Amino acid sequence: MKAVRRVRRWTAWLLAGMVLALPVIFIISPRKEFSENENRYLTGFPELGWRQIREGAFMDGLTDYASDHFPFRDFWIGLKTKVELASGKKEINGIFIAEDGYLIEAYEKPANTERIAGVLKNFAKTVGGQERENSIEMRLMLVPTAVTVYEEKLPEHAVVKDQMETAEYIYGATGIPAVDCSGLLMEWKEEGDLYYRTDHHWTTLGAYAGYLAYCREMGFTPAALDEMDAQAVTDDFCGTLYSKAGDYGRKGDEIVIYTNPADRLTVEYTDTGEISDSLYNLEYADKKDKYSLFLNNLHPLVEISNEAAGADRELVLIKDSYANSMVPFLVHHFRKVYVFDTRYYMDGPSSFIAEHPGVTDVLLLYNMNTLDGDSGIRGVY
Repeated sequence: MKAVRRVRRWTAWLLAGMVLALPVIFIISPRKEFSENENRYLTGFPELGWRQIREGAFMDGLTDYASDHFPFRDFWIGLKTKVELASGKKEINGIFIAEDGYLIEAYEKPANTERIAGVLKNFAKTVGGQERENSIEMRLMLVPTAVTVYEEKLPEHAVVKDQMETAEYIYGATGIPAVDCSGLLMEWKEEGDLYYRTDHHWTTLGAYAGYLAYCREMGFTPAALDEMDAQAVTDDFCGTLYSKAGDYGRKGDEIVIYTNPADRLTVEYTDTGEISDSLYNLEYADKKDKYSLFLNNLHPLVEISNEAAGADRELVLIKDSYANSMVPFLVHHFRKVYVFDTRYYMDGPSSFIAEHPGVTDVLLLYNMNTLDGDSGIRGVY
């Protein structure tokens, strides 16, 4: 009986010590602004004022601040995930724990399909109504994600909405000629990994399959993959799904880049004035956000010239980040490529096209999983 009381006493002291120690550790611990594992900025200390106190904003902000800076936060998140996985859970934070080591993001029923279709239709109408000497070849590519292409890897009884049903509606509603890359992606599944296991993007091989679909639609002869220089620049890419799932012990992905030795490129980032002869910034290979090595992260407008292009054509590419890893293949066919991220480009691509009579082609490229909430769609006008 004495032994039992002794154990209880020591347990009580241990718990009390932990309760007292945690606030001290919280106060003295250095604050991080950015979480590498979660790939996001952490909440800062909330603004203190009578209005914030009265409306409850201060206490809400303080709760978020305490949660984001809780001692050993990464350890507790990882432990929570491990317990959930050990219990047999197959979906964590909207991420399916799939076969072959894949983390696959669930696809929810979209809420803004009609609005998106309307924006794209109006853009096509605006560009089509411009007075110009040459006509413009416009195409729309909506890329299915791993939840569609690797459906067979999903856990049993996983329920997801059909991405291509939504894509077909948008294609029809906009009237823009479609580049349906889903068939080629299915065909290329035996060639290698088309999507990263820890990230929502397609791999460079997946982007090449999408590029082949575009070439087929446009009548281009594609650049052969085996005639390009391949380089594995990292083998520990832990992407957005790794961060969302919190499974921090998972092995990272390899990123392979391709360079066409025949290209003679000039790449200008118009917001910074930086000029390069490469489509990659390999400094990102040593950072958490490794996918940003494609096109040097985020820029409103990137102007790419290729003196060795096979034709005197100019492409306006309006896109999300999926397109970044396809650009190294596209530049083979265009003397100029203008790459727009309309989340940050505020003047509207249609105005740019009107001011550049040399533009011959427009490609709008978005992935289906983030299309519904993509803030850049509002900038397509």
